[in-house]
Amino acid sequence: MAGAPTSRVLGELTFHDARAIKESSILCLPLGAIEQHGAHLPLNTDVIVAEGLTDRLLERWGEAFDLWQLPTLSIGLSREHDWAAGTLSLSIHGFAAYLRDLAAAIVRALPARNLAIVNGHGGNRGILENLLHELAGDFGLNTVVLHPFDLAGADPALVDVHGARGETSVMLALAPQAVRLDRIARGGPPDPTAVQALIFERGTSFPWRTDDARLARDGIVGDASAATAALGEALIERMVAAAGAALERLSENRKFMPVPR
Repeated sequence: MAGAPTSRVLGELTFHDARAIKESSILCLPLGAIEQHGAHLPLNTDVIVAEGLTDRLLERWGEAFDLWQLPTLSIGLSREHDWAAGTLSLSIHGFAAYLRDLAAAIVRALPARNLAIVNGHGGNRGILENLLHELAGDFGLNTVVLHPFDLAGADPALVDVHGARGETSVMLALAPQAVRLDRIARGGPPDPTAVQALIFERGTSFPWRTDDARLARDGIVGDASAATAALGEALIERMVAAAGAALERLSENRKFMPVPR
C-alpha cells in the first residue's frame, strides 16, 4: 500500500496521492502578474512573491491547516503598467471567467472546499473582493484572499507602492539572483501629494498608472534604494505569521457557508 504523499504541491502528486486531500483541507492558489517593476526587478516579480510566500505558508502551516498548493496563475490585471514592454494583462471579463472556470474544476476534481488565494499583485484586489461572493454562492468555495504586503503591515511614513523598498526587499530574500542591484535608482515619487490623492485616498478612486510622471520614476512608485534581504525576511515572517490567523478564520468560516445555488 502506498504511503502518505511526500509533497503538498498538487502538480507533483499522482492521482492516487491526491486522494489525501480532504473536504476540510485548504487549497492555496498563488496568483501573480507579469508586469514591469522598473529597471531592477523582473516582470515575474509578483509570481515569485506569490509562490515564495505560498512555499513559506506550507512550511509553517501545512500540517496544522492541511494546506495544499495549486498551480500558479501567473497573469492577472495589470493595465496600469500596459505602457511598458513585456507587461501582460487579462481583461476583467477574462480574469473573472478564468477564476470561475478554475472554481468549477476544483469542485469537480477535489473534495476540498476551502481556498486561500495568495495574491502577489495589488491590481488584482478589487475584482477578487467581488468574486469571493460568486465563488461562495455559485460553487460553495469558502475563500480568503491573502494580500502579503498588507499582512506585513505598511509603514505609513513611507510611500512604498510598487517596485520600491518592501517589494525589492522581499525579492532580495526570495530570489536575490533576479534583482539587478546596479540598476536600483534613488529618489521617491516626484509628487507625494499626488500619490496620496490618486492611490491612497479612500473617498475616491482613480485609474492611476505607473507612467504618470507625478507618481513614478521609471515605473517605480516609492524608493527601492534602502531595500535589504534582512528587511525582506522580516516582512515575510510577518506575512506568514499573520496568515496563520487568517487561515484559522477561514476554517471557522466554513461552518457558516451558504448552500450553493
